Amino acid sequence: MKAVAFVLTLFFTSSVFGQNHAEDIKAVINTLFMSMKDADSIGVQSVFMPEAIMQTIVSRPGSENIVRHESVSRFAGSIGKQKKGALNEEIEFETIKVDPPLAFVWTPYRFYFNGSFSHSGVNTFCLVQTSLGWKIQYIIDTRKK
Repeated sequence: MKAVAFVLTLFFTSSVFGQNHAEDIKAVINTLFMSMKDADSIGVQSVFMPEAIMQTIVSRPGSENIVRHESVSRFAGSIGKQKKGALNEEIEFETIKVDPPLAFVWTPYRFYFNGSFSHSGVNTFCLVQTSLGWKIQYIIDTRKK
């Protein structure tokens, strides 16, 4: 009987920890997009590791795909120059995989600029668990009209 209770305790405890990680990870990513919407460059930078990598796959018909790199500080600076509410990226958390201290997240999105649809695609995030919580180390996304 004690063995059954122990196994059940392990099962439920690991499920709760996994859920907590997923919720914490979602909160970090949601902070990024709320900061973008609020034109808050400091909020944007707060969710990234110091040497995080940002990339976008640029696809053009009839040509090779190109991977464009952008620094977090430049990205955050461009966010801070927008009007509050001008940027709105609506995401869906499709996949979250966690093996602390590593997490991988897949989020299809639709991006709106000044209330008008701009483009859609998929974001993929790689996060690292630090003493300050989960932080984004890597983002790569696709963009389609």
